[in-house]
Amino acid sequence: MEKRRIAILGSTGSIGTQTLDVVRQHPDRFEVKVVTAGSNAVLLAEQAREFGVPHAVICNESRYGALKSALEGTGTAVHAGIDAACGLVAADDVDIVVASMVGFSGLRPTLAAIRAGKTIALANKETLVAAGFVVMGESRRHRAPILPVDSEHSAIFQCLQAACGNPVERIHLTASGGPFRTWTRERIAAAGKDDALRHPNWSMGAKITIDSATMMNKGFEVIEAKWLFDVEPGRIHVVVHPESVIHSMVEFVDGAVIAQLGCPDMREPISLALAFPERLSLNNKKLDFSALGGLSFYEPDREKFPCLQLSFDAIARGGNLPCALNAANEAAVAAYLEDRIGFYDISAVAADTLASTDFVAEPSLDDIFATNEAAYAHARSLIW
Repeated sequence: MEKRRIAILGSTGSIGTQTLDVVRQHPDRFEVKVVTAGSNAVLLAEQAREFGVPHAVICNESRYGALKSALEGTGTAVHAGIDAACGLVAADDVDIVVASMVGFSGLRPTLAAIRAGKTIALANKETLVAAGFVVMGESRRHRAPILPVDSEHSAIFQCLQAACGNPVERIHLTASGGPFRTWTRERIAAAGKDDALRHPNWSMGAKITIDSATMMNKGFEVIEAKWLFDVEPGRIHVVVHPESVIHSMVEFVDGAVIAQLGCPDMREPISLALAFPERLSLNNKKLDFSALGGLSFYEPDREKFPCLQLSFDAIARGGNLPCALNAANEAAVAAYLEDRIGFYDISAVAADTLASTDFVAEPSLDDIFATNEAAYAHARSLIW
């Protein structure tokens, strides 16, 4: 069996490092051709050396010298800048592109891979949140399959394998509730970043962990699910499930519900996306049903977590509004992580930015980039 050749956009982040662990466990099945990072030249160089990667890209061009020096004599070609990443993911010797860069920055290289007809293992939800209309159109046009890596969307994808073409009545998208699920609104208002970064179940990067605390992450997953599975947002139900054992569920017209269960470990959906339709063995923790004790479910509190409602509002109108919401959230979360604003200022900045955005019903790619720039600038003007 030929090895599947992989490019990893964002190899030094949480998803990227776990992707490499899957490769480490199955060196006979995968070969890493490209790794990219934003600024972490030290870890990128370590990864390139360990896996014998032919190409390493540092997107922050000021870190090129450090990466070049670290990989001197290894045979790894060193590149800098997002344009280099766009070119390398489209190369003939790449089969699968793991799109795990954080934020809007992942859109351009992911689109480059789609236009080259690559299989996309999608972990960068902002790509579909900001530009779902464009991205899914390009995916169809270039016959580039998109396999979800987010645990919730991977769960939905797996449940749909048993649908046999039957239409979906509802998608039940599960949420852990984050670190503030049991807190009062008053206590949440005073929460600092250290509180918000203590996720009870998952180990993730700082930005997505804050998004989980605000539940903006779950709102973005609603938008992503709309595009991935062609389901209207009104058929997507968010349910808080603190144990994070059921990763999502699909309900059919007869009332039957199919669920996907597993321990909270991102290597499971990553390995499935890389090897699909095959499942690979992993050295991960397996579910022990006798030890579970029980599973609980709650409706999300949209007053305590207004970002969730903002996401539903944005996708209900559609167009370029989800892009504006994403840009505002990126600016606000960055400010929160720098202790410039409070927790509920994140949703306030996002709401103000949405209200100030010039609506475009069917945005082109140029419209998306223009909206992202304008919305980000507007959000920053509210903070700085």
